[in-house]
Amino acid sequence: MNTLRPGDAMLTDWREAAARFEREIAKAVVGQERAIRLLTIAIFARGHVMLEGDVGVGKTTLLRAVARGLGGAYERVEGTVDMMPTDLIYHTYLGEDGRPRVEPGPVLRQAEDLSVFFFNEINRARPQVHALLLRIMAERSVSAFNREYRFPNLQVFADRNRVEREETFELPAAARDRFLMEIGMEAPRDAQARRALVFDPRFHDTDRLTEAVGAGVLDHDRIGTIASAIQHAISAEPAIETYVVGLWEALVRPGPAGIRLPGIDMDRLVQGGASPRGVAFLVRAARVRAWLEGRDWLVPEDIRAVFPEVMAHRVFLEPVYEMRRAQIVPDLIRAVFETVPAP
Repeated sequence: MNTLRPGDAMLTDWREAAARFEREIAKAVVGQERAIRLLTIAIFARGHVMLEGDVGVGKTTLLRAVARGLGGAYERVEGTVDMMPTDLIYHTYLGEDGRPRVEPGPVLRQAEDLSVFFFNEINRARPQVHALLLRIMAERSVSAFNREYRFPNLQVFADRNRVEREETFELPAAARDRFLMEIGMEAPRDAQARRALVFDPRFHDTDRLTEAVGAGVLDHDRIGTIASAIQHAISAEPAIETYVVGLWEALVRPGPAGIRLPGIDMDRLVQGGASPRGVAFLVRAARVRAWLEGRDWLVPEDIRAVFPEVMAHRVFLEPVYEMRRAQIVPDLIRAVFETVPAP
């Protein structure tokens, strides 16, 4: 069978569908074009996403709109300090006759049609809950009620509370590495968009906003097949491969790469991270970006466009610098881009 290329009819049709999907999602949120594009990339790269942002910036509305545009089933859970792993799988209660009842929990409620699973404030849940979620993310399956449930179309979206620190459990490195991207969301800076969010009653009713989004714009049952075709259709020239490896090397060993940041010992800055799996995710996301742009080859801008969201959370700093992570890592990435020559 010949390899599909972006100009082939099927991938062209799907690229047009992806553009319609983005337009539909934009009906529910305003001023979040970059977040919408990154989520679209993650969907076609078949990766899970961590969302970060202050309360009330539209994370839940965005994900509800994404779930509606994708079709399939959507479930949401709230992370709490007393949550147990079994709470994701089943819940028990006493029926009217006083006898105990067991019903499927949020992971199993929609069975294998589950498409989008949103874990709100994931760092309020205990590590045991994280461990079960990791298995579901990695294997897209879980064992329960004497059978194996498989979720071929599942994508997990999680939100981490980045303000409050009490009664929270930070995700370990292995858990964060399972997420293709960490996407930051902020309130739009455009004055007109801000006024609309505050004064336009349309944006005060999230139910009506999400109902305005076209349902099933993308056929979630076929995205896996299309995602695979995209990866085979987009080529990477040797110069691009060298560029990606150079960015990777400079990111994890900034000192030897000649990168200097004020007041920082560059030889001690990076403790580890940025695994081969993470760099493979970077290329996977970049290929989707190239496809969305209508090309069948990678260019440096495809890599740079997704680099912060794919790689930043995979860099682990020495503890002395970790508290300044929000400032240091973006500065490090900018320096990496300036240091490594693009082909």
